[in-house]
Amino acid sequence: MRHVAADVFAADEQSALEVDVARCAELARHVLDAEGAGDDVEVSLLFVDEPTIAQLNQRFLDRNGPTDVLAFPIDDELVPGGRSPDEGGPGPGGPVSDDEDAMPVLLGDVVVCPTVAARQAGDHSVTVEDEMALLVVHGLLHLLGMDHVEKAEAETMERREQQLLARYWRPAG
Repeated sequence: MRHVAADVFAADEQSALEVDVARCAELARHVLDAEGAGDDVEVSLLFVDEPTIAQLNQRFLDRNGPTDVLAFPIDDELVPGGRSPDEGGPGPGGPVSDDEDAMPVLLGDVVVCPTVAARQAGDHSVTVEDEMALLVVHGLLHLLGMDHVEKAEAETMERREQQLLARYWRPAG
Protein backbone atom coordinates (compact mmCIF):
# COMPACT_ATOMS: atom_id res chain seq x y z
CA MET A 1 0.00 0.00 0.00
CA ARG A 2 1.55 3.32 -1.04
CA HIS A 3 1.55 6.36 1.23
CA VAL A 4 -0.36 9.36 -0.09
CA ALA A 5 0.14 12.67 1.68
CA ALA A 6 -2.69 14.94 2.70
CA ASP A 7 -3.81 17.43 0.05
CA VAL A 8 -2.66 20.96 0.75
CA PHE A 9 -3.96 23.62 -1.59
CA ALA A 10 -1.67 26.63 -1.22
CA ALA A 11 -2.00 30.04 -2.85
CA ASP A 12 -0.18 33.34 -2.55
CA GLU A 13 -2.83 36.03 -2.89
CA GLN A 14 -0.61 38.96 -1.92
CA SER A 15 2.29 40.67 -3.64
CA ALA A 16 4.12 42.56 -0.87
CA LEU A 17 6.56 39.74 0.00
CA GLU A 18 7.81 36.69 -1.83
CA VAL A 19 6.55 33.43 -0.32
CA ASP A 20 7.95 29.98 -1.04
CA VAL A 21 4.47 28.50 -1.39
CA ALA A 22 5.69 25.06 -2.41
CA ARG A 23 7.97 24.76 0.63
CA CYS A 24 5.19 25.93 2.98
CA ALA A 25 2.77 23.42 1.44
CA GLU A 26 5.33 20.65 1.88
CA LEU A 27 5.79 21.67 5.52
CA ALA A 28 2.01 21.52 5.97
CA ARG A 29 1.87 17.99 4.48
CA HIS A 30 4.63 16.83 6.85
CA VAL A 31 2.90 18.37 9.88
CA LEU A 32 -0.44 16.80 8.98
CA ASP A 33 1.23 13.42 8.53
CA ALA A 34 3.20 13.72 11.79
CA GLU A 35 0.04 14.65 13.67
CA GLY A 36 -1.84 11.63 12.28
CA ALA A 37 -4.35 13.61 10.24
CA GLY A 38 -4.52 10.84 7.65
CA ASP A 39 -4.13 10.73 3.90
CA ASP A 40 -7.70 11.71 3.16
CA VAL A 41 -7.59 15.28 4.52
CA GLU A 42 -7.57 18.54 2.59
CA VAL A 43 -6.32 21.88 3.87
CA SER A 44 -6.19 25.27 2.19
CA LEU A 45 -3.18 27.45 2.97
CA LEU A 46 -3.54 31.07 1.87
CA PHE A 47 -1.09 33.95 2.05
CA VAL A 48 -2.95 37.26 2.00
CA ASP A 49 -2.38 41.01 2.42
CA GLU A 50 -3.16 43.03 5.53
CA PRO A 51 -6.53 44.44 4.39
CA THR A 52 -7.75 40.90 3.63
CA ILE A 53 -6.67 39.37 6.95
CA ALA A 54 -7.98 42.44 8.82
CA GLN A 55 -11.38 41.95 7.16
CA LEU A 56 -11.40 38.24 8.11
CA ASN A 57 -10.28 39.08 11.65
CA GLN A 58 -13.14 41.58 12.02
CA ARG A 59 -15.77 39.39 10.38
CA PHE A 60 -15.04 36.14 12.19
CA LEU A 61 -13.37 37.16 15.47
CA ASP A 62 -14.77 40.67 15.91
CA ARG A 63 -11.23 42.00 16.29
CA ASN A 64 -9.89 45.15 14.63
CA GLY A 65 -6.80 45.22 12.46
CA PRO A 66 -4.56 42.71 10.76
CA THR A 67 -3.25 39.64 12.53
CA ASP A 68 -0.56 37.12 11.66
CA VAL A 69 -2.53 33.90 11.16
CA LEU A 70 -6.12 32.74 11.27
CA ALA A 71 -7.32 29.13 11.29
CA PHE A 72 -10.81 28.18 10.15
CA PRO A 73 -11.61 24.56 11.00
CA ILE A 74 -14.43 22.85 9.18
CA ASP A 75 -16.62 21.29 11.84
CA ASP A 76 -19.04 19.48 9.56
CA GLU A 77 -19.59 15.81 10.17
CA LEU A 78 -18.73 13.46 7.35
CA VAL A 79 -21.61 12.32 5.22
CA PRO A 80 -21.78 8.54 5.51
CA GLY A 81 -21.69 6.51 2.33
CA GLY A 82 -24.42 4.20 1.27
CA ARG A 83 -28.10 4.39 0.53
CA SER A 84 -30.57 6.27 2.58
CA PRO A 85 -32.14 5.19 4.91
CA ASP A 86 -30.00 2.13 5.59
CA GLU A 87 -26.66 3.69 4.59
CA GLY A 88 -25.31 0.44 3.26
CA GLY A 89 -25.98 -2.79 1.56
CA PRO A 90 -25.30 -3.94 -1.96
CA GLY A 91 -26.42 -2.18 -5.08
CA PRO A 92 -26.31 1.39 -6.28
CA GLY A 93 -25.44 3.88 -3.60
CA GLY A 94 -23.64 1.28 -1.53
CA PRO A 95 -21.04 2.15 1.03
CA VAL A 96 -17.94 4.05 0.00
CA SER A 97 -14.86 1.86 0.06
CA ASP A 98 -11.80 2.71 2.14
CA ASP A 99 -9.57 3.18 -0.92
CA GLU A 100 -8.61 6.27 -2.88
CA ASP A 101 -12.21 6.77 -4.00
CA ALA A 102 -13.24 7.75 -0.47
CA MET A 103 -14.36 11.32 0.05
CA PRO A 104 -11.60 13.54 1.46
CA VAL A 105 -12.12 15.28 4.77
CA LEU A 106 -11.91 19.05 4.49
CA LEU A 107 -9.99 19.97 7.63
CA GLY A 108 -10.12 23.73 7.10
CA ASP A 109 -8.21 26.82 6.04
CA VAL A 110 -5.08 28.50 7.37
CA VAL A 111 -4.64 32.14 6.36
CA VAL A 112 -1.23 33.80 6.89
CA CYS A 113 -0.29 37.45 6.42
CA PRO A 114 3.36 37.70 5.30
CA THR A 115 3.73 41.43 6.07
CA VAL A 116 2.62 40.92 9.67
CA ALA A 117 4.97 37.92 9.83
CA ALA A 118 7.81 40.15 8.59
CA ARG A 119 7.25 42.65 11.41
CA GLN A 120 7.12 39.85 13.99
CA ALA A 121 10.24 38.19 12.59
CA GLY A 122 12.30 41.21 13.61
CA ASP A 123 10.79 41.15 17.10
CA HIS A 124 11.52 37.42 17.42
CA SER A 125 15.02 37.63 15.84
CA VAL A 126 14.18 35.07 13.14
CA THR A 127 13.94 35.21 9.37
CA VAL A 128 10.65 36.09 7.71
CA GLU A 129 10.56 32.57 6.25
CA ASP A 130 10.98 31.01 9.70
CA GLU A 131 8.22 33.21 11.14
CA MET A 132 5.85 32.25 8.30
CA ALA A 133 6.70 28.57 8.83
CA LEU A 134 5.85 28.95 12.53
CA LEU A 135 2.52 30.55 11.60
CA VAL A 136 1.71 27.73 9.16
CA VAL A 137 2.40 25.11 11.86
CA HIS A 138 0.50 27.14 14.45
CA GLY A 139 -2.56 27.39 12.20
CA LEU A 140 -2.47 23.69 11.37
CA LEU A 141 -2.30 22.72 15.03
CA HIS A 142 -5.39 24.87 15.61
CA LEU A 143 -7.18 22.99 12.81
CA LEU A 144 -6.20 19.76 14.54
CA GLY A 145 -7.74 20.89 17.82
CA MET A 146 -4.87 22.40 19.77
CA ASP A 147 -5.31 25.72 21.53
CA HIS A 148 -3.41 28.12 23.77
CA VAL A 149 -6.07 29.64 26.00
CA GLU A 150 -4.67 28.12 29.19
CA LYS A 151 -0.98 28.37 30.10
CA ALA A 152 -0.46 24.59 30.02
CA GLU A 153 -2.12 24.38 26.59
CA ALA A 154 0.07 27.19 25.31
CA GLU A 155 3.22 25.48 26.56
CA THR A 156 2.20 22.18 24.97
CA MET A 157 1.35 23.86 21.67
CA GLU A 158 4.58 25.90 21.56
CA ARG A 159 6.67 22.82 22.37
CA ARG A 160 4.98 20.86 19.55
CA GLU A 161 5.46 23.76 17.11
CA GLN A 162 9.19 23.81 17.84
CA GLN A 163 9.47 20.02 17.51
CA LEU A 164 7.73 20.07 14.11
CA LEU A 165 9.76 23.02 12.85
CA ALA A 166 13.02 21.40 13.96
CA ARG A 167 12.10 18.22 12.14
CA TYR A 168 10.51 19.52 8.95
CA TRP A 169 11.56 23.14 8.41
CA ARG A 170 15.11 23.48 9.62
CA PRO A 171 16.47 19.97 9.99
CA ALA A 172 20.00 19.63 11.37
CA GLY A 173 22.77 18.66 9.04
